[in-house]
Amino acid sequence: MLLVVGRIGKPHGIRGEVTVEVRTDEPEARFAPGMVLRTMPGAAPRPVPSDRVPRTMPGAAPAQDAPEQGHAFRVPAELVVESARAHQGRILVAFEGIGDRDVAEALRGTLVAVDSADVAPPEDPEEFHDHQLVGLAVVTPDGDRLGEVARIDHAPASDLLVLRRPEGGTALIPFVKAIVPEVDLAGGRVVVDPPAGLLDL
Repeated sequence: MLLVVGRIGKPHGIRGEVTVEVRTDEPEARFAPGMVLRTMPGAAPRPVPSDRVPRTMPGAAPAQDAPEQGHAFRVPAELVVESARAHQGRILVAFEGIGDRDVAEALRGTLVAVDSADVAPPEDPEEFHDHQLVGLAVVTPDGDRLGEVARIDHAPASDLLVLRRPEGGTALIPFVKAIVPEVDLAGGRVVVDPPAGLLDL
């Protein structure tokens, strides 16, 4: 299972660095130098001046039907992190073989992911990776089904379970012990004891 850890944004500078919208609570580990990140399928080829296409990258060869003014750069199946650094509340990442702003621009919007099999479980039994929670049934202490976990939002105050309701729509549940007293991975459920009105927000 592929776990999305970030979304590539706009280039930063002229040497190929890109901004990354982080979608993991462990950015230091996921974007460490040497980490191999899978790109999500479906990224459309984008025009890049022909003299700037990095021909050493797998999958980065220009399309045969590329227009004369440039080649269509196909996002490679994997990107290798060369360096990463924090900058004004964001993370800037350089990938091996991406040394030009135009090629970096062609990566914009690409989702990068890791294989869940390569992610070690947390040492603390009270901590969980996002992929362990997504898809779990959400029930009350009495066993009434409220929906299922659609995703995890990492907010400054606390992580939030995004609850997909059976009747449609979503609700945000702070992932704190007082409201989420039990996570039963083996049973495939999360027990939620919401205060009055929480699910109506």
